[in-house]
Amino acid sequence: MSPTIRILIADDHAIVRTGFKQFIADEPDMAVVGEAASGDEAIAAVRASEIDVVLLDIAMPDKNGIDTLRVIKQIRPQQAVLFLSTYPEAQYAVNLLRAGANGYLMKDAAPEEIIRAIRTVARGHRYVSESTADMLARKLDQPIDEPMHEQLSEREFQVFCKLAQGRTPTEIAEELHLSVKTVSTYRARVLEKMQLKTNADLTLYALKNGLIS
Repeated sequence: MSPTIRILIADDHAIVRTGFKQFIADEPDMAVVGEAASGDEAIAAVRASEIDVVLLDIAMPDKNGIDTLRVIKQIRPQQAVLFLSTYPEAQYAVNLLRAGANGYLMKDAAPEEIIRAIRTVARGHRYVSESTADMLARKLDQPIDEPMHEQLSEREFQVFCKLAQGRTPTEIAEELHLSVKTVSTYRARVLEKMQLKTNADLTLYALKNGLIS
């Protein structure tokens, strides 16, 4: 039998964690070794335990999945992180893969596909669904058509999401451990790259493109 894949489930909904645990329990080569209901809990678990794969949601208390991913990769650069989210793959997958995620799936994916994805990222490979793979292939053929938010760097995308959620530069500076001046610089770059003028424009764009709800 293959070595057991140790899994951390990080999701703020207990019913979701229970659902994942139930079908993972049927796999002889996998074991759920921890649960986290927030970004900070997920980070603490990665610090404290040997984990092979982190199943991570985007919408999390205290730290969203994007911020949590960044910290986890700082702690353990080789840590496999698989996002399972309700947010559309087309809007988030590319940016999260750029930020270091090993895979991205929708939460309503079939259990068989989630199991396959866990095994794939545990081996050090990346995993995306067929539809996302097709989307990425189309982007290679038509790079000029990529959405404006996909032109942002990892840090710019972080700042963009927080601005779109209504956070102030001071709040963002504290959360990302940056100066307010640096956050303002990132904001200016984001607005320029996305050809927008105000924070309200950013929020409207994010809502229209399913980046926030």
